[in-house]
Amino acid sequence: MDSEVSNKLIVGLAQIAPVWFDREATLDKVIDMLYQAQQDHCQLIAFGEALVPGYPFWLELTHGARFNAPDQKRIHSYYLDQAVVIERGDLDGVCQAAADTQVALYLGVIERASDRGGHSLYCSMVYIDQQGKIGSVHRKLMPTYEERLAWSPGDGHGLRVHKLGAFTVGGLNCWENWMPLPRAALYGMGEDLHVAIWPGGDHNTHDITRFIAKEGRSYVMSVSGLMRRQDFSPDTPHLDDILNAFNNEFLANGASCLAGPDGEWLIEPQVGREGLYTAVIDHQRVREERQNFDPAGHYSRPDVTQLVVNRERQATIKIKD
Repeated sequence: MDSEVSNKLIVGLAQIAPVWFDREATLDKVIDMLYQAQQDHCQLIAFGEALVPGYPFWLELTHGARFNAPDQKRIHSYYLDQAVVIERGDLDGVCQAAADTQVALYLGVIERASDRGGHSLYCSMVYIDQQGKIGSVHRKLMPTYEERLAWSPGDGHGLRVHKLGAFTVGGLNCWENWMPLPRAALYGMGEDLHVAIWPGGDHNTHDITRFIAKEGRSYVMSVSGLMRRQDFSPDTPHLDDILNAFNNEFLANGASCLAGPDGEWLIEPQVGREGLYTAVIDHQRVREERQNFDPAGHYSRPDVTQLVVNRERQATIKIKD
């Protein structure tokens, strides 16, 4: 970290809409964005929560809590079919593009988890490094509100950080970012670049992005998706019911943004437009701001309060042959 060059990183906020309920078409958009990021000299980009194959907007719009309802079963089954199975190689094309472009990324996916029987879904945040290797898969610890009708609670296995140049990068899904202890876990692992991914919405990103930056004395990338009427696939089950229940221009309006370790904006919330928003970040600014507050260092009292983190991948069985 001696030279000016090694202190700096070019990051990109990849604010795009999914091709809803279409895994392969959405992954093609992700790959295209990686090549655009290469042209913009990015070393790290991030995409919104649940981008592949999309956020479960239907739950709110079609009274998803109706028990044993045939339409809900059909939509959920379709969602399962379009979800990401990592062990099947669904992300191999993205990994290859990351290696080709040497751009690391965080990607929000709906994961159909083979290690949990293969028929439950997890909202997962996947880190892929500049060599195209999957470094971590973080399953959202607690789905929020109606999300619990579609997604299962995750575990701590993916609470990990990754070295990228001078920075140590980690991340959380959506409202996990409000959870003090997972944030503290990442701080304790040395995080100084935090990636918060969201389905999209200025009501989510406007305040918390700057708050986490000030608390952690870290850079914070909040990256969101978009969702417009035209982003629904025509093959979506019960599409007319979904569209008739939604009269606004956006179900998710983006608002991706980037704050520095003093909480000031480097990129203000970007509302309503697809695009790749880039900035140069400088690790020296982290070190400057931690002069008076380092949450896991000199301004901590581990003799008084400590956090225990269980990173074991949870499963219903343990097989010993």
